[in-house]
Parts: sequence; C-alpha cells; structure tokens
Amino acid sequence: MLTLASDIEVLARFGRALADPLRCRILLALREEPAHPSDLADTLSVSRSRLSNHLACLRDCGLVVAVPDGRRTRYELADQRLGRALDTLRTAVVAVERDRAEQDCPHAEGQGCCG
Repeated sequence: MLTLASDIEVLARFGRALADPLRCRILLALREEPAHPSDLADTLSVSRSRLSNHLACLRDCGLVVAVPDGRRTRYELADQRLGRALDTLRTAVVAVERDRAEQDCPHAEGQGCCG
C-alpha cells in the first residue's frame, strides 16, 4: 500500500514520463542500448529539438541520465532496473488488455473478431 507522499510522487513522475508516446519510444530505445541524441533522433524519425525537449523531461523525471562521451553526450536509463520495469509493465498491460478482449468477445473462443 502506498502511503508515503514520496512513493506517490515517484509513481506520478513515472506516469508523466509514460504519458507521451515519444517518451515511451525513447525509453524503450534506451532500454536496448545507450544512444547519442542525434542517433536517437534518426532512429525515432523525430527532429533533434523535439527529441531534446523530451529527453529534458525524462531527465527531470529521473529516468534517464546524460553521460559525457568525449565531445558528445550519451543518454542512458538512469538505472537498468527501469528497463526491466518497462518490460514487466508492458507485459502486464498487454495481458490485461488480452483478458479484457476475451471477456468482452461475443464469439466462441477462437472464432470471430477476437480469435
């Protein structure tokens, strides 16, 4: 049970970070491997300025860190446990959605729209 304000604030920050699809894509990309902003922008097909704004939000939320890499900056998840948490959360949400779809399906199992 969440009773501490700090626990709630941490979850709210995580929720804000995940509230934007591009930030989710950034987190999933960084889960795979650290990246420089220019490479990340190319991979995600977004402008560097748009990516920069979202990286700033993710830094402010404490989910990513900027690591000096020579004359460049590399971004990575602040902690590898965040990558595992994203995987667990995604798996759980997909399972819940699948269960909901099966419960709401008017067709026999394995037939029709939900088959």
